[in-house]
Amino acid sequence: MDLYHYYEKERGPFRNLSTLPADEAQLILDQLKLQQQVFASKRSDDYLRTRQTLEARARSLFIQKGGKPAQRYPHYMTLGPCNWLKQWYNEGEVVSIPLDAIDPQIISFTYGDLFPTMRYKDGKPYREKVYTREEIMNVVQLYGWPQVWNHDGSKGPERYIEAQLWDDSFKRYL
Repeated sequence: MDLYHYYEKERGPFRNLSTLPADEAQLILDQLKLQQQVFASKRSDDYLRTRQTLEARARSLFIQKGGKPAQRYPHYMTLGPCNWLKQWYNEGEVVSIPLDAIDPQIISFTYGDLFPTMRYKDGKPYREKVYTREEIMNVVQLYGWPQVWNHDGSKGPERYIEAQLWDDSFKRYL
């Protein structure tokens, strides 16, 4: 089982708005909106504030489960491939890392992207939850792989299982 990270070829992998000062992150987001060619250009005006709130919430939930995040923000990957994500970019690229190479204490998961997982109020049992590695495998056994049952997005916002890596130590495997 591998983790996958999708990115814009020109910018390189693991470029994270959360690592930047707020004004610099907003400037980049504004530039993406002007281009109107990539998925990020469709993000709302309150995206950065919402992202910070959701990342803090996910981090707190992960700590409650025994996680040991070294950073205040995660790097994002998917558990298993999701080729749809390459379409988010003009020249989408992907890197993968074996899941077994990652310390379980620095990785959390959501069943679906963090944004809809934490914000949708549709009563699905995996909403507003963060999972450990062991737990997400049980969730997959119950509900299947979103990449398979909802590859086109017609059945809701779940398109993949998101992995949040809370430490840069994984980069040694790139």
